[in-house]
Amino acid sequence: MRIAEVISNKPPTPEQQRIKTMQSQVRQAQQRVKQERIRQQQMKLNQQRSKLNSV
Repeated sequence: MRIAEVISNKPPTPEQQRIKTMQSQVRQAQQRVKQERIRQQQMKLNQQRSKLNSV
C-alpha cells in the first residue's frame, strides 16, 4: 500500500514570501562572512610567508 503526500500548489502569502526572502538574505550574508574570513586568513598567511622569504 502506498501513501501519496498531497502538496498544495497555492502561492505563498505575502508574509510567507517575506520570511523566505529574509531567510535567503541571511544565508547569503553568512556565505559572504565565511568568504571574507577565508580571504583575511589567506592575506595573513601571505604576509607571513613574504616576511619569511625576505629574511
